[in-house]
Amino acid sequence: MPDPATLTPVLIVALGVCLVGLALVWRRLGTLQGRLDGVTRGEDGQSLQGVLETHLGRVVEMQSEVVGLGRRTDRLEVDGRRAFQRIGLVRFNPFEDTGGNQSFALALLDAEEDGVVISSLHSRGSTRIYAKAIAAGRPEAALSDEETEALGLARDATGGRVAIRGRAAAGLPAGSRGGR
Repeated sequence: MPDPATLTPVLIVALGVCLVGLALVWRRLGTLQGRLDGVTRGEDGQSLQGVLETHLGRVVEMQSEVVGLGRRTDRLEVDGRRAFQRIGLVRFNPFEDTGGNQSFALALLDAEEDGVVISSLHSRGSTRIYAKAIAAGRPEAALSDEETEALGLARDATGGRVAIRGRAAAGLPAGSRGGR
């Protein structure tokens, strides 16, 4: 058994070394904790957990906004299919005693080819206006040649463009088409 008189100073030195080592480890741990806090702290000084909770709240808000926008978009798509998307216009002169192609046939169709053909017949003494319903591209009443042509122009029109054809006074030969 070693002598207590020689063992005590050795143990005191070992205890001192351990205390110095513990102090160095404690200091290093404090430095690392400070660096970790600096890396994980948000702009407003929150902890990493606070930053993550804030971002998670924002994600949930954005998700509900996206769902709301999806509903609005679906409704707009349905409503948009019912709006007039294809338009055909034919200007003509039905009577020899008037000039200027003041009469017209106007076809207005939605995406399902439902709509109306509106005709105006202009003479020196009066103007008459007629409307004929169109369902699934088929007229519910007999159409004149000009109304049939306007309906054909509307069916061919794409991208919200108006298909126009005029005769004589408009300076366009019969059967020509123009876009505006």
